[in-house]
Amino acid sequence: MEWFFLFIAGLFEAAWAIGLKYTDGFTRLYPSIFTVVCMILSFYFLSQSLKTLPIGTGYAIWTGIGVIGTTILGALLFNESLNLARVFCILLIFSGIVGLRLISQ
Repeated sequence: MEWFFLFIAGLFEAAWAIGLKYTDGFTRLYPSIFTVVCMILSFYFLSQSLKTLPIGTGYAIWTGIGVIGTTILGALLFNESLNLARVFCILLIFSGIVGLRLISQ
């Protein structure tokens, strides 16, 4: 269950990172509420996963999922570039996540 919690935490991390863009410096109410709720949920699920996972592994995977999700959503929602170099770097992060998962007990 801890890996599922960690995955959900990473998705909420990407959601709150994207939500920050819509808050306009926390001056817009509904996007700000969405962002804060996603932050709370992200930290909650991360804390649940860290009951059994090592902190280094959990934190690295949490941030990695957030980075990948935020990059993909940034490209889809804000037309941010996804050139070959960025895709390669994202694939490196993904391979690190997979590697950490495979070597974790």
